[in-house]
Amino acid sequence: MSAVDIASRPIHLGLGATAEVEPHFTGNPAWYEAYAARHHADGREGRLVSLHTFDASWRHWEMHPVGAEVVLCTAGTITLHQQQADGTVTSVRLGAGQYAINPPGIWHTADVQERATALFITAGEGTQHRPR
Repeated sequence: MSAVDIASRPIHLGLGATAEVEPHFTGNPAWYEAYAARHHADGREGRLVSLHTFDASWRHWEMHPVGAEVVLCTAGTITLHQQQADGTVTSVRLGAGQYAINPPGIWHTADVQERATALFITAGEGTQHRPR
């Protein structure tokens, strides 16, 4: 057993209560495509656990159609915005140790005023993005 840095090597939680260390995270679309290919058999039950630090607000909205996503702020503050089915946007400010859940099919984005870090547990199958 050895220690692994989650910011650079995310975790995949799969079928049968498995946990696997992922390859070095690059953040580019090719990394996510390769992740999806590696774990395709887990379908909607697979979860990506990742840790990201942000110095700026997100430039896009995203949506996970097949499952909920947990967003746990670990440092700083993050304002999470969710666009509801009727088009209204609800927001919640998360401080260290606080979390919110993005339900399946709900578009969401985030703002940060200063550097902030969050842990994400994501049902990523079919994730979509659109400009903010």
